[in-house]
Amino acid sequence: MATAAGLVAGYALDALLGDPRRYHPVAGFGRAAGALERRIYRPDRGAGTAFAALAVGAPVLLGVAATVATRNRPVARAALVAAGTWTVLGGRTLRHEATVMGRALRDGDLPAARQRLGHLCGRDPSTLDEPELARATVESVAENTSDAVVAPLLWGAVAGLPGLLGYRAANTLDAMVGHRSPRYARFGTPAARLDDLLNLVPARLTGLLTIAVAPTADGDRERAWRVWRRDRDDHPSPNAGQCEAAMAGALGVRLGGRNVYFGRSEVRPFLGDGPRPEARHLKRAARISGAVGLAALGLAAAYPLTVGRLVTAVGRRALGRGAVVRRVLRRPDTGQGILGQRDGNRSTTGPLVGAAGRLAGAAGPLVGAAGPLVGATGRRVAVTAGRGSGR
Repeated sequence: MATAAGLVAGYALDALLGDPRRYHPVAGFGRAAGALERRIYRPDRGAGTAFAALAVGAPVLLGVAATVATRNRPVARAALVAAGTWTVLGGRTLRHEATVMGRALRDGDLPAARQRLGHLCGRDPSTLDEPELARATVESVAENTSDAVVAPLLWGAVAGLPGLLGYRAANTLDAMVGHRSPRYARFGTPAARLDDLLNLVPARLTGLLTIAVAPTADGDRERAWRVWRRDRDDHPSPNAGQCEAAMAGALGVRLGGRNVYFGRSEVRPFLGDGPRPEARHLKRAARISGAVGLAALGLAAAYPLTVGRLVTAVGRRALGRGAVVRRVLRRPDTGQGILGQRDGNRSTTGPLVGAAGRLAGAAGPLVGAAGPLVGATGRRVAVTAGRGSGR
C-alpha cells in the first residue's frame, strides 16, 4: 500500500512541478558517474562492466537500505517512494519540450527550434527543416514516454525504491556512455545492453498503451495496431521501434529516415504510412504521451495491491511448507517410514521419501524467492537529456 501511494504521489508531484531547475538528484548522479568513469575507464568491455555494476549497484543498495529502514513505517516509506518517483520521472518536462518545439515551428522560427532540439535528443539540428525537426521531436517523445515515464513506474511497482533508483541509474548511464562513438564503442556496451534489458517490457507496454489511448488525440486505434505489428521490429533498437511504430500509427505519420548526429549519420527504416510530421502533430504526440503516463500509473499503482501481493503470499506459503517438511524429517527414527510400510526394522520407502522431503525442503527457499523472481522476469524480458532516439 505504501509503495502504491508513493507512486501516485510522486507522479502528481512531477505533473505539478516538473523537474527541479537546480540541484536535480539525477544531475548529481551523472556528475558522480562521470568522476567514476574517469578513474576506471579503459577501452574494453571489462572496464565498462565494472563501471555499470558500481554505478547502478550503489543506488540500488541505497534503495534497499531505505526500504529495510522503513519496513514497519509505511508513511515514511510512502514519502521516500514519492520523492524517488518525482526524481526519476520526466513526463511533464517531455510534454513541455514538445509544446515549445511545436510553438517555434508554427511561428516559423527555425533557429529557435533547432536550438531547442538538444533538450530532446542528440541529433545535429543545423540543417534540419520543419518536417525533420518535427520528426525528431515525435520520435523522442515516443521513446522517452517509455524511458522517462512508463519504465520508472513499472520498476517502482515491481521493486519499489530500489527499482526506481536502479532503473534511472542504468538509463542515465546509457545516455552518458551508450553511444557508438570511438570512445564508448566497447566501454559503453554493458551499460547500453543493461538499459535495453530493463526496457524490454516497458517499451512493449508503452506501444500497447499508445495504441489504446490513440483516440484521445484523434488517432486511429486500428491503424496504430496495424502499423505497430508490422513495423515495430524494423528499428535497429530492440525497444525504440515498439514506441515509435505505435506513435506513427496513432498520429498517421511516417517516422524514420536519415538521422545526422555530430560526426556520424544513420539511416533508419520507415515506420508508418502517412506524411512526414508537422508542427501540428507535436501537440497530439504530447497528449498521447500524457495519456500513456496516466494509464501506466494506474497499472503501477494496482500491481503492489494485486499481483505483487499474490506473488508474495505464494512465496511465503511455499517457504513455510519447506520449513514444515524439514521439521518432519528431523523427527527421531521410529522405524516406520512416512508411508507406513516396514521392511523388518527399516522402511522400504523411507530413503526415497526422505530424499523427496529433502528436495522439497530445499525447494522452499527457492520457491519463496519466487516473488522477486517473477517480478524480475518482467524486468528481464522488459526524459534522459541528450539521448532521445539517437543511440
